[in-house]
Amino acid sequence: MTIWVTLEMRVKDGAFDALSTFLEENLPNVRGFDGALSVTLYYDGQTRAFLLHEEWLSREHHQAYLAFIEERGVMAALLGFMEGPPRVTYYERLVV
Repeated sequence: MTIWVTLEMRVKDGAFDALSTFLEENLPNVRGFDGALSVTLYYDGQTRAFLLHEEWLSREHHQAYLAFIEERGVMAALLGFMEGPPRVTYYERLVV
């Protein structure tokens, strides 16, 4: 059963253009990582709220990805565009 992961953050004032460039350079790596099924981004320009919505094969796959990007400084670079750390939530898909 797949999982959905959301990461909610707020973009620093004036940082969205640089964030967009960073994402264009790095999203192919996320989408190509073992276990990644999809990544969708949402942004509210009024509030600067930023949401990453990801689907993974498992929580373990996502956590392996997080460890990978933390070790390489990618997470720190992403957080440099944000007002604070992300709120990460895991959802299991229900089949009803």
